[in-house]
Amino acid sequence: VSSPNGAPSVAVLSSVGLPSGRDATWVAEARNITVAVMLPDNHHKYPWALPRVFPAILMAHEDLHVKHGLLLDRHINILNYSTEDPAVGSCAESRAQVVAVDAKLYIRPDAFFGPGCVYPLASVGRFASHWKLPLITAGGPAYGFDKREEYRTIVRSGPSTTKLGDFATVLHTHFNWTSRAVVIFHDLRQDDRPHYFLSEGIYLNLKEDMNITVEAQPYEDDYKYYKDLITFMKERGRIVYICGPVETFLNIMKLFQSEIQDPENYAIFYLDVFAESLADRKPWQNSDSDWANPIQVFKSVFVITYRPPDNPEYKDFQRKLHAKAQRDFGVHLEPSLMDYIAGSFYDGFVLYAMALQETLADGGAQNDGVTGLVTTDQKNARDIDVNLWAMTNQETGEYGLVAYYNGSNKEIIWSQTEKIHWPNGGPPLDNPPCVFSTDDPSCNDGHLPVLGIVAVGSGLALIIFGISSFLIYRKLKLEKELAGMLWRIRWEDLQFESPNKYHKRAGSRLTLSQRGSSYGSLITAHGKYQLFAKTGYFKGNLVAIKHVNKKRIELTRQVLLELKHMRDVQFNHLTRFIGACIDPPNICIVTEYCPRGNMTNDWISVSNSAVKGMNYLHNSYIGCHGNLKSSNCVVDSRFVLKITDYGLASFRSSCENDDSHALYAKKLWTAPELLIYDRHPPQGTQKGDVYSFGIILQEIALRNGPFYVEGMDLSPKEIVQKVRNGQKPYFRPTTDSRCHSEELTILMEGCWAEDPAERPDFGHIKIYVAKLNKEGSTSILNNLLSRMEQYANNLENLVEERTQAYLEEKRKAENLLYQILPHSVAEQLKRGETVQAEAFDSVTIYFSDIVGFTSMSAESTPLQVVTLLNDLYTCFDAIIDNFDVYKVETIGDAYMVVSGLPVRNGKLHAREIAGMSLALLEQVKTFKIRHRPNDQLRLRIGIHTGPVCAGVVGLKMPRYCLFGDTVNTASRMESNGEALKIHVSSATKEVLDEFGYFDLQLRGDVEMKVRTFPLLFVFVKTE
Repeated sequence: VSSPNGAPSVAVLSSVGLPSGRDATWVAEARNITVAVMLPDNHHKYPWALPRVFPAILMAHEDLHVKHGLLLDRHINILNYSTEDPAVGSCAESRAQVVAVDAKLYIRPDAFFGPGCVYPLASVGRFASHWKLPLITAGGPAYGFDKREEYRTIVRSGPSTTKLGDFATVLHTHFNWTSRAVVIFHDLRQDDRPHYFLSEGIYLNLKEDMNITVEAQPYEDDYKYYKDLITFMKERGRIVYICGPVETFLNIMKLFQSEIQDPENYAIFYLDVFAESLADRKPWQNSDSDWANPIQVFKSVFVITYRPPDNPEYKDFQRKLHAKAQRDFGVHLEPSLMDYIAGSFYDGFVLYAMALQETLADGGAQNDGVTGLVTTDQKNARDIDVNLWAMTNQETGEYGLVAYYNGSNKEIIWSQTEKIHWPNGGPPLDNPPCVFSTDDPSCNDGHLPVLGIVAVGSGLALIIFGISSFLIYRKLKLEKELAGMLWRIRWEDLQFESPNKYHKRAGSRLTLSQRGSSYGSLITAHGKYQLFAKTGYFKGNLVAIKHVNKKRIELTRQVLLELKHMRDVQFNHLTRFIGACIDPPNICIVTEYCPRGNMTNDWISVSNSAVKGMNYLHNSYIGCHGNLKSSNCVVDSRFVLKITDYGLASFRSSCENDDSHALYAKKLWTAPELLIYDRHPPQGTQKGDVYSFGIILQEIALRNGPFYVEGMDLSPKEIVQKVRNGQKPYFRPTTDSRCHSEELTILMEGCWAEDPAERPDFGHIKIYVAKLNKEGSTSILNNLLSRMEQYANNLENLVEERTQAYLEEKRKAENLLYQILPHSVAEQLKRGETVQAEAFDSVTIYFSDIVGFTSMSAESTPLQVVTLLNDLYTCFDAIIDNFDVYKVETIGDAYMVVSGLPVRNGKLHAREIAGMSLALLEQVKTFKIRHRPNDQLRLRIGIHTGPVCAGVVGLKMPRYCLFGDTVNTASRMESNGEALKIHVSSATKEVLDEFGYFDLQLRGDVEMKVRTFPLLFVFVKTE
């Protein structure tokens, strides 16, 4: 082979595997050299089979004298032995051992060529190292032969898995795959396991040299394994190496196509060293199965092969090899990459001859072999070149050579004409975030336990269910709010005062302008003050009312969303939206009323509050103001500046003529890019709001009205036209450093920049103003106002917190009361009413006790008895919550329950008590006594139906008690019953028979103190 720049590489063959000392002298003196060739016979299965390799060794022997001029004075005897088990047609380790020992004892060979299979080579290699005989092979790719202390005399003149691992290391470094990889190999648990040993170098090199988490998974010729492989790839890695027969690889890819939804996130490397899948340059055409869209899935598939020699000698060698194999062995060989193995044996034979011919120094020698220039490393393993194939034609799916790996230089040479077409535009991530169970690249290769998978899956399912439920709840809540129209105010609900009183009290006042003329259609001069907002009363509170000049409002979904989000706005520096009236012709917007006018004494205080309000507005659903000006900056009763007249773009309209003075007066705060519109969009823009804020700052600083220009008396129309023209120098208000600070000048000029992109946003303005606020001294008035605002906010929060605490305690007390008395009775007592005794015509009463409780109590401590009863009745209480019953009381081991009062339920009371009794009886059979776990409680139950009288008895610890003969009879039913049975009176049976699904057995007559019952029944079950 040649190096990338065309210069020949240096070939090295270590002399460790050759005879040394006395043995070397013996070889030099001997005239005959014996070589033992030990290889299998099956040329269909093994690239190093005798029919393929032995002709190459004979050709090398023939070329020694004529072509290479080596060993001219010596005769070489070449003997071949089969290491194959003829019964199964595979390599046999035991046979190789016997052949090697026999050869050593009887023919005394000077060198071994082969075996090629890993297991036989491992055994014979140990023998050869012990005998100090060289063993040359182009097979045996296993990683373990790199251990020089164990295999000292092995020389590998062919490819090895270690070199494939070196290629994978360089490939991962190039694409920055440094975290995870997966190796999948075919394994039948028999024969020589070629695919395992071929992929072993990739697994170990990535794991040991790059510290990558590499996980391996074998598979067999069974479709059920393929399903597990796809799951393994999903859960373990995105960079996948597959080594196995072509047909199994295509079966895996077929399932991969149907199971994997994102093949573009995978990079799959098929280890096909002899290029069997590239016969037609389309790997999937080797399969008989139908592919839906193979090009799509194979875009992520790469093929790794050995690089065939490209020297002319190799082509001639192939032709002679095939002819000799046909003549000597009767075997017909087709040109393939398997000939590369035969050529490597040829080169190994020539290298051995050179080693005998010359005295080798450390550093070795070089040889131009039939497979190119041969170089070996310090472990006597040949450096090989590797090809990387990818789909280069995206339309036909044809594969092309995109790169090859130079084993001598350990670098990848990328093609200048062909390139990789990644489906995502670039290589996939080997460890994408939030995909695998751990992000730690140094973790072990252990599998996640099944319980862990179930727990994670259940957790994810719960999270997804919770998120979905939350989103659905929010959606339903939003729709309910939109449909409810909580913002809507009827015109009749607004109350107005007399005009005289209105002029004295109503209206937010402007003290900003001292020029005597102020712009804005809503501003009307009234002496010292300027009135611009009407007021009225809504639910007793003074509110600001802004009339909208529209005949009607169409309530589209967009308008409803606007109104809903306006109602949701709650911020200290924005006026609160109370509602809107859409009753024609009285269409108006109702907002919080701010009676203190505008505070303009300190520009930092004003701008700080305004900036906070605008910054919140820009980050909210509303997005921007669209009509910001000084008259929309008002102060409430707590001296807090607030922004008003924002949002609800669909409500805004212009009623002035196109050329009116008021219309141009309102546009003095409008940004130049919005003035090009005759009527600019009512929602405005965020950068337009920044421009308006700059005009407000100039208005505050110079106190001469909006857009004051020194030395010029211009009308609003003239000012707007000059700003709209946009001619340099841009027309802007006057700044005067004598009246305000330099920092304010910088801020104003930045806000009214001609290019909107050069204007700062309110987030940056907020930081700038806060910095100036820290540098400057704070006035006493500002401190007072700040403390008042903070105190008011804290007081509101405290009241809210205390109210919530009171409500929580009230709820706890009510819950406790409801546990002592029936809900309806408790409500009467809460209202201060006297609870009158009440007669009920028909209820069903349940009594139960524990048989043998007295003797059990005598044998137990009081604490154990209390624990037993608490456990039992806690269990009972949980069960009766599922039925329409009321627990009356417990006395010792007796438990009393009633249904049909205080809320009557017709004849359902008998059914509820019967169902409850069955549930309690079933539960008591499995109940465990803590201090006597081997004993079973024997519950005895009695039920009777009849009239009772109920009422509250006592003032301290009041009890809801039942009176009447029905109570006594139910108690006698229980005391005369049998353990673990439910005794029912004939009155109860008559009611239960109406339901038709209770099974009762006749017990007979029983004498009681109350009366004689001719018929008693035992409750068995419900059907």
